[in-house]
Order: sequence, then C-alpha cells, then structure tokens
Amino acid sequence: MNAIIDKAIIFLFCCILYIQSGFNPYIIIPVLLSIIFSSIFTITNNKAVQIITFITYVVLCIFTKDFIYFMPLLCYDIFSTKNYYLVLIAILPYGANFNSLNLNFQMYIPILTVIACLMKYRDTFEEKSRKEYINFRDSSKELSLKLEQKNKDLMEKQDYEINIATLNERNRIAREIHDNVGHLLSSSILQLGALMSTCNDTTLVNNLKTLKQTLSEGMDSIRNSIHNIHDEYIDLNNDINTIISKFTFCDISLNYNIKINPSKKYKICFISIIKEALSNVIKHSNATKVEITLREHPALYQLIIKDNGNKINEETSDGIGVKNMIHRINSLNGVININTDNGYSIFISLPK
Repeated sequence: MNAIIDKAIIFLFCCILYIQSGFNPYIIIPVLLSIIFSSIFTITNNKAVQIITFITYVVLCIFTKDFIYFMPLLCYDIFSTKNYYLVLIAILPYGANFNSLNLNFQMYIPILTVIACLMKYRDTFEEKSRKEYINFRDSSKELSLKLEQKNKDLMEKQDYEINIATLNERNRIAREIHDNVGHLLSSSILQLGALMSTCNDTTLVNNLKTLKQTLSEGMDSIRNSIHNIHDEYIDLNNDINTIISKFTFCDISLNYNIKINPSKKYKICFISIIKEALSNVIKHSNATKVEITLREHPALYQLIIKDNGNKINEETSDGIGVKNMIHRINSLNGVININTDNGYSIFISLPK
C-alpha cells in the first residue's frame, strides 16, 4: 500500500512538471506509456523483464524528451529490484536532452529522481524491519510455548517423583506393619488357641474365643490394608522398565505413552502379558529386536508387542501362555489379535 501511495505522489509531480513544460498535441502518449511501463514492474517479479522495460523507456527518453519527465517514476520502480546501478543509466537521456530542457527542469527532474529513490529505500527499509519484527515475534512466541511445555514437563516429572516417593514410603510402612504388628497378632492368636485347648473353664473359653475372633478380624483387616497398599504401589512404567532391563536375549525398545496411572487390574494384566510375551521370544523365537508400545487413548489402552523373528513355533500360538493372555484380556472385555506375518506381533486393546 505504501508503494502505491508513493508512486501516485511521484506520478503527480511528474505530471505537473510535464504540463508546465508546454503544450504538446501528443501530451497523453508519454503519460499513458509511463503508466504502462510502471505497471509492468507492479505485475511481474521477473527481473529480466523489469530491466528490459526500464532500458526501453530510457531509449524512448533519449529520442523523445517528453518521456524524461516521468523518469523519476521508472527510477522508483527499478530501485525496487535492487539493481541500483541501472539508475545511473537515467543520466543518459538527461544528458542527451540537457540543452533542450528548461533551466528549472534541468534541476527539478534530477531532484525528483533522487527523492523517488530515497522514498523507495525508505519503503524497503520499513518492509525489512516489519518482516524482522514479525519473525522476532513468532520466534518469541515459539520460544514461550517451548518454555511452557518444558515447565509443564518438569511439573509432571516432579509430581511423578513425589508420587513414587509417597508410594515407596507407604510400601515401607506396609512392610513394617506386616513384619511387626502382623507377627505379634499372629503370635497372640496362636497363644490364645493354646490357652483354649488347656482351659477347662467354659466361661473363660468362650471369652477367649471371642477375643481370638476379634484378633483374627483385626489381622484380616491389616492384611487387606497391606495388600491394597502393595497393589497401589505398583508403578507400571517402572515395573516394565525393570522387566526390560533383565531381558538380555536381544535388543528391546519401549514406547510408553500413558499419562494417568491405570487401575490395579490393568497394571497387573499388562505386566503379566509382557512377561509372558518376552518369555515366548526367548523360548520360541530367533528375533534380534523386540518393540513394546503402550499407548493411552481417550477410550482405551493399547499394547503392542512385536519382534522380527521368522522362526514361529506352533506351541507359541496354541500354548498355555497365549491362552492365559487371551483369558486375561477377555476378562477385561478387551480385544487381542496375534499376527505372524513379518515376525510375531501381539495387538491388545483394553477399554477404559
């Protein structure tokens, strides 16, 4: 838009100079041709065409002085092509018609040409500054988004580590209760049983029986609490990595993409299936690479275990291990598919 305004201003001054030069019956021809030649620069980005157009106009100016009044407009256009040396060619028609020009025009035309070039230089500088500003703004926005993502990842990692530390502490407390309180209660229950077997007082035996039942209920409650704490302690990602670290038969990779820790039944299912699948690789496959992918989707979990082995044992597909996998998946209303093309692959989907 700035370029159009600048060209309109330059064209207006060129017309003023041209009109003041005197009457000419063909006055409209230089005006129209200058507009046509200038428009060529606007509609094409081909530098060769632009250069030829400018040189053609310079030739017209040499032979017809009426065209020289619009030379500032063409100099503005050629300056935009960054072929600044071509502006010097404009001196040729000016020198060729110097004596035939009015004294004032000898000064005004060069000044207007210089002003036109400076205006184009200003527009070019502003456009460059605007693009640099946009690039800087986009880079800053991109950097800000990256920093936000890194901060989010750090917070998630911190929450994960805090959760693991909490679960470890709960597991330690569960072990302490099991090893100390549980053993004391078990010993008390056994001692009560011994007292009941040697006591002849019926009333005392009934009281001891009630006390033993109470202690047994307390023992069962502690045992259930310990089991619940232990089951919740299971960290799926950490346990899978532990299994993988012990697998030395061939190369193995894990793609774990689960944000929210699944419930106990899913974690036990995934761990059991991965153990069984890796055991089958060792027993029945000549694979050199195993890939494990565990993804979380909005409505389901997906587990893929794939190896590149070409030695397929029939027992692998019909064995007890595979049947146990199928039974586990069916019990959770999931889907399991086994493919033996290009290796051995297990595809499992479990609804949330």
